[in-house]
Amino acid sequence: MSAFRIREARLPDDRNALLGFILGSQHFEHEFEPDRRLDAPVAEEYFAQLSAEVSRRNGKIFVAEANGELLGWGVAHERENEIFVVADERLAGHITELYVIEAWRGKGVGRALIAACETWAKSRRLKTMTIGVLAGNARARRIYEANGFAPYAVELRKYL
Repeated sequence: MSAFRIREARLPDDRNALLGFILGSQHFEHEFEPDRRLDAPVAEEYFAQLSAEVSRRNGKIFVAEANGELLGWGVAHERENEIFVVADERLAGHITELYVIEAWRGKGVGRALIAACETWAKSRRLKTMTIGVLAGNARARRIYEANGFAPYAVELRKYL
């Protein structure tokens, strides 16, 4: 496999690939979290919501590319923490999406996308960065922890 590069997404040119990443993520997560929607409209609906959030929260969409093919994406934006958090850490960077196509997993693409998101956050003078992971996604959690992320809060769920 050849080298890859990280760049900002170009819309609308990259749109179809980004929609594919959403569906790919939904299918991947469905393996351990069956509440994930797998219908075709979910990608369009979520992309519209995500794009608005990225715009509203000063975010960026980064993509990994090799030989004209998009390999994955990382999406980051600012996130306002609760009032009980100290003022200089209240505004943080948040990686809301991170996905790499299967053929490129384990080759450093995810780490490079995380690094791009962190560089963006530092350019905004943010002091902290967060990322979420589903409890059943042990591989992603190991990758995030290997990149310096540590558990902060745990959200529990109970079906009624």
